Amino acid sequence: MDIIKNIFCVGRNYADHAKELGNDIPSTPLLFSKPTHSLTKADGNTVQMPGERGPVHHELEIVLFINSKIPTKFSVEEVVGKMALGIDFTLRDEQEVLKKKGHPWLKAKGFPNAAVVTDFWDYPGTEHCKTVNFSLQKNGTTVQSGNIQSMLFSFHRIIEECNYYFGLGEGDIIFTGTPEGVGPVRDGDALQLFWGKEQKGSFTVRVP
Repeated sequence: MDIIKNIFCVGRNYADHAKELGNDIPSTPLLFSKPTHSLTKADGNTVQMPGERGPVHHELEIVLFINSKIPTKFSVEEVVGKMALGIDFTLRDEQEVLKKKGHPWLKAKGFPNAAVVTDFWDYPGTEHCKTVNFSLQKNGTTVQSGNIQSMLFSFHRIIEECNYYFGLGEGDIIFTGTPEGVGPVRDGDALQLFWGKEQKGSFTVRVP
């Protein structure tokens, strides 16, 4: 796996996903992070989930790999070297409790194996990404499908925002938001992540 230094994430970046969970649509990017200990690969392995803590939901996302510091003026192609597909796993009940209390989401988003990613490949450019749908299959059925043209905030805006608040550098990755269709995983579920028609990664879920 590529050396990952920091994991940043964007919440509610697809309007239909915000609506499906009854959340307000944000006017600025909603940023959070995950610890690097939450990272694992989608390479045909078995991924353990903390099922004893309530429902665990899959959230399919495009993941950007930052290859340099961010200058004042930049293009996405200058600072993103690679991309991948990933799943931001979420303990949904715990997240709802934290939200109601006004607390950070970290306990619901940062557990071991909460950030699953495929191998990274060379970034093909933002315009090309607009022509390709990404999708998640669960046990052979497509449960999520999205296209970056439906994002509320573009890759450029997300990078700009993360850099302003946290600073970005080589080895940082950004989960860029999930389209609608999130839902729980159960023991033995087989998940496959697709870029267009190409399967980029797969794994089986273990939920005790």
